Amino acid sequence: MRLVRHPVLCNYYVTYRCNARCSFCDIWEKPSPYIQLADVEQNLRDLKRLGVSVMDFTGGEPLLHRQIHEFVGLAHDMGFITTLTTNCLLYPKYAEKLRGKVDMLHFSLDASEKEVHDKGRGVACYDFVLESIRVAKELGERPDILFTVFRENLHDLEAVYRDIAQPNGLMLIINPAFEYNSVETGEQLTPAELDYLSAFGKKRGVYLNEAFIQLRKDGGNHVAAPVCKAASTTLVISPSNELVVPCYHLGEQKFPIQGQLYELYQSPEVGRMVALEGRLPQCEGCTINCYMQPSFAVEINKYFWQALPSTLKYNVQKGTWRRMLAR
Repeated sequence: MRLVRHPVLCNYYVTYRCNARCSFCDIWEKPSPYIQLADVEQNLRDLKRLGVSVMDFTGGEPLLHRQIHEFVGLAHDMGFITTLTTNCLLYPKYAEKLRGKVDMLHFSLDASEKEVHDKGRGVACYDFVLESIRVAKELGERPDILFTVFRENLHDLEAVYRDIAQPNGLMLIINPAFEYNSVETGEQLTPAELDYLSAFGKKRGVYLNEAFIQLRKDGGNHVAAPVCKAASTTLVISPSNELVVPCYHLGEQKFPIQGQLYELYQSPEVGRMVALEGRLPQCEGCTINCYMQPSFAVEINKYFWQALPSTLKYNVQKGTWRRMLAR
């Protein structure tokens, strides 16, 4: 049973450029412009009309955009739940400008040891993560630690939780790695390792969407009976001000927005692509977290019930439920 029939999330790519060279990501290889403030203002108004409630400003590295604080502030003032993930290389520089504007601020950290984390990210950013935690806490911010889990770093999860997240009073978000395009993300987690993550996710101060684990055990999305609702729950806007459908990772079609996002999303052309969500050949076996998270929230099925406890746990501990109720 479908609970929500309008999009709830926007993944707004401010640029595809990145100052890291992560081994598990290829987005930094893309040439890219930067989004423009006038387009953001118009698109936010249209996103509001479409029913979107969560604005994720992403990239690339979103802090490479010198106006990022303006975009996030504008969305926050309009009542959106705002989210932003950073490798922290530029956070100390922008921290004061971002203060109070990001509801869910995520700092990426994939290892407890500097050399290991920096090798995976392709740049020396471990020390910047620790500095960013210090700066954020001084400003009264409550960032999360986003730990992307591979088989190679699974053993380090406990140390990051014990030595970094817990002493600083931060939520640890477990982000199981996924594969897309030709990007190699290492070996897939075994059923035993998935069980370990599931148990770890029940710890105090840890967020793991349990439905992510079940989806992997089920072999991911299946085109014959798709769980993915990427295109109907999530709008993807490119740095070139295009609507990308059915999702960023497939990018089957890109429609120039030209100040008409509301009308464009409801057009027959976009509607035909939305109808293909989860049903394209490339969708078989997909487990991409950023599309499954909203997919689990809009339709009552076993994934909805498995995702619900962890989602409530996170929102209660972060206090974001208050802003959701105030909308």
